[in-house]
Amino acid sequence: MNIHLIAVGDKMPRWVQEGYQEYARRLPPECALKLLEVSARHRGKNADIARITRDEGQALLKAIPKSSHVIALEVDGRSWSTSDLATQLGNWMANGRDVSLLVGGPEGLATECRSRADQLWSLSSLTLPHPLVRVVIAEQLYRAWSILHNHPYHRA
Repeated sequence: MNIHLIAVGDKMPRWVQEGYQEYARRLPPECALKLLEVSARHRGKNADIARITRDEGQALLKAIPKSSHVIALEVDGRSWSTSDLATQLGNWMANGRDVSLLVGGPEGLATECRSRADQLWSLSSLTLPHPLVRVVIAEQLYRAWSILHNHPYHRA
């Protein structure tokens, strides 16, 4: 199974790239985390934000691999504890289908992305910067995997 993190934005600071890679590379091949970046549209002074969000949403939807289980990261989604995420990850792995996690741009996800999603997941009720979300997701997926495999990384 592959987990595809499909996110808006392709010009991330080095610390984001390094933080994401630190955890993504720890995951084994049977639970590989793969980043697919969609270019963020330019947001000028009088930008049509609704159109930009729709365009980014269409690009996210096109990047979803066929027959993937789709999860949209949304503030209004369901909040999972670390053990809940481990259970979800175990279910995804048992299912055998690839999983696609959608992360929108600064204004969030397009309505079409939320509609396409099989699940809505909220990382936090806090507003997190989208670059940081990549690092948090990678770390939490590695933590969930470590729980499933009794790895000492998770010490709760």
